[in-house]
Amino acid sequence: MVKTRDELALMRISGKLLASVFEMLDGQDLAGMSTLQVNDLVERFITVDLAARPASKGQYGFKFVLNGSINHVVCHGVPDADEIIRDGDIINLDITLEKNGFIADSSKTYMVGSASPAAKRLVRVAHEAMWKGISQVRPGAHIGDIGFAIERHARKNGYTVVREFCGHGIGREMHEEPQVMNFGRPRTGIRLREGMVFTVEPMINQGTHKVSTQDDGWTVVTNDRKLSAQFEHTVAVTGDGFEVLTLRRDETPMLACSA
Repeated sequence: MVKTRDELALMRISGKLLASVFEMLDGQDLAGMSTLQVNDLVERFITVDLAARPASKGQYGFKFVLNGSINHVVCHGVPDADEIIRDGDIINLDITLEKNGFIADSSKTYMVGSASPAAKRLVRVAHEAMWKGISQVRPGAHIGDIGFAIERHARKNGYTVVREFCGHGIGREMHEEPQVMNFGRPRTGIRLREGMVFTVEPMINQGTHKVSTQDDGWTVVTNDRKLSAQFEHTVAVTGDGFEVLTLRRDETPMLACSA
């Protein structure tokens, strides 16, 4: 659960490489591409340009390197040549990368072309909610502090938090302890210790928090077919706070989010 200094140094490398994958995607016009085309683009970039391994491919029998979750798809959207990304869509791209034996995990919801004001607001609040959770990370804090901050921000803005999926410890394995729920009560759960590494990854819905898994066994959708948005970073607990290992070059930690 707790990483050594040398292990953290290797995780920083994985995180920096994964951040560069999203920086590459930031320059792409996703409209008109299929989710499988995005998957293949990312696979080439990770394996050829970065000489790394897409950690999701083969994990639990999954055949692809990313999840592409459009509009009312909450998570685990399966890349498909027939699924075309359209102007006005929002799409979460969830990607993992392994280098030197250590895995980083991150996701970002992209607004494609002319997204509606309602979609833009949801995406903004989901992004803020992630940072609200991350801002709670420090030695001695509790895991429940993270979820409480996330859900409070979502609820204040009229949204709900998906409860069936959560953040997780990460390192040599994609899913390690602890589980990092996106709801909770302050000062409950395990105490955070320096060297812990885990993901913070709230999924925020416009309507009901209830979700269902489709017949493919992977794709999770909102029950009311309203929009869902997610952001995710891999975070390490430092001596006096946190370090976001997957921080992109254009990002600044958002510690003073608006309500």
